[in-house]
Amino acid sequence: MNHYETVFIVTPVLSEAQVKEAVEKFKALITENGGEMVNEENWGLRKLAYPIQKKSTGFYQLLQFDAPGELIEKLELNYRRDERIIRFLTFKLDKYAFEYSIKRKGKLKSKEEK
Repeated sequence: MNHYETVFIVTPVLSEAQVKEAVEKFKALITENGGEMVNEENWGLRKLAYPIQKKSTGFYQLLQFDAPGELIEKLELNYRRDERIIRFLTFKLDKYAFEYSIKRKGKLKSKEEK
């Protein structure tokens, strides 16, 4: 099992319920294929650096998970087939990046509690 992080941008024309539905679809795909969710962050509606498909904003979503390597191919294929996803990036975390993300997650939780 490798550590992965994926960020994808959902089209801004969707309602919040539709965005959550899209996120749940990809989380289910990860868990059904032997993956395990580690962290999930909703970054909300943000302005894009440049227009993509004539859209200047999008809903950003980050998913961190542990999964076998074969899952990434299926996940990215589903990203490409889904009209709601306008961009995505998936990468494998090395042990240092994974440790940093755990520390960062701990700091985020402590800030939210204050």
